[in-house]
Amino acid sequence: MSNLFYQSRQPRPFLDRGEGIYLFDQSGKRYIDGSSGAMVSNIGHSNPRVLAAMKAQMDRATFGYRLHFRTEASEDLAARTAALMPAGLDRVFFVSGGSEAVESAIKLARQYAITQGEASRWKVISRFPSYHGCTLGALALTGYDPLARPFDPMMRDMPKIAAPTCYLDRDNLTDDERGLKYAELLRAEIEAQGPETVLAFIMEPVGGASTGALVAPDSYYGRIREICDEYGILLIHDEVMTGAGRTGKFLAAEHWGIAPDIVALSKGFAAGYAPLGAMVARHDIVDAVLDAGGFLHGFTYAGNPLACAAGLAVLDEVERAGLVANAGAMGEVLKARLIGLMERYPFIGDVRGKGLLLAFEMVSDRDSMEPLPKGLNAHSRLVDIAYDMGLIIYSRRTRGGIEGDHFLICPPLIVTEAQVDEIMDLLTAALDAFADEAGLPREGTA
Repeated sequence: MSNLFYQSRQPRPFLDRGEGIYLFDQSGKRYIDGSSGAMVSNIGHSNPRVLAAMKAQMDRATFGYRLHFRTEASEDLAARTAALMPAGLDRVFFVSGGSEAVESAIKLARQYAITQGEASRWKVISRFPSYHGCTLGALALTGYDPLARPFDPMMRDMPKIAAPTCYLDRDNLTDDERGLKYAELLRAEIEAQGPETVLAFIMEPVGGASTGALVAPDSYYGRIREICDEYGILLIHDEVMTGAGRTGKFLAAEHWGIAPDIVALSKGFAAGYAPLGAMVARHDIVDAVLDAGGFLHGFTYAGNPLACAAGLAVLDEVERAGLVANAGAMGEVLKARLIGLMERYPFIGDVRGKGLLLAFEMVSDRDSMEPLPKGLNAHSRLVDIAYDMGLIIYSRRTRGGIEGDHFLICPPLIVTEAQVDEIMDLLTAALDAFADEAGLPREGTA
């Protein structure tokens, strides 16, 4: 019996230690961290250079409240972060996690609108499905019914447009035409809501847990930027999962040459070594808010020097080991191997993603893309089978959280091709066991 609780009663063993892409429980059993935790541990576990940098900071100071002191760690990390952003995004606000980063972004956007004499703007359009965090503000943007609907009476839900799930479409459009079709949903929603009331549009440039590494057609991204500019609304990129190199660029936005107005970062930003995230914004937005009396927002641990020292050391490792490039190269290898699974398993209907943010989705029928029967609980059952075999993967319900099953395969960015082979061997064994248990067809069975 434990006094500790989280989402469920699911029993898990005690963690003993981590080494690179591997984790070990107290019995000595080894697990491959095939999902980087929750897409967090970008540089792997127990990196000695990061631990040394944290120890050096601990020897100096572990906390200095931001209203009382500046710290070298936070100033240096802010400068380093700004240098990695698109031109113009050079003001950094530190937080402790992704939900806080998103919450900070929408509150900054709202205060900026007020400074511009546009107090009527308060609606933030997002996508369905999507995930932007678990605070009530971030949850209002989230399009994932099981997480959001119980709290409807406690928050002001925000308008949604359909995520660009082109892989489900059965039409005669080209990929570019599909991308434009989905982007134009934003224009339609702005007009429906009243342009004078719309503050911002928030999106994950590559989908996270809610859509399983969904990538839109290239045409989508530029048109979204154009529509935001046309209506004078802010474009917020939620790069909590995609940022810090996971997709093969430091920001996923770089794949399409897009400069958002505000970016939310976390997860791989400090790679699990300390709770850390950041909101990065255009300087003119921040200056307008500060000139009007200050940013009416904050968290106790914002800019914590120990967390920022960890973040700096993580960025050092990303650059020293060329991990952004490795994410791109190993992502191509892993994605090809995942696509190869479709020959063995007819129930894998789609493989998608960029870099080492990759996923596959299970279906009953590839032609119709109908999901598997809900009663199979594939999204949890495969995870448990793989876990028992020593492979950690991450899953969610695909279709708004209600049905469908996708699985994120997102190892740390330090992964090697030999380790990709290890992951695939265990994943194949887990899929075989799941298929046999569920009575699903696979190569080599009648």
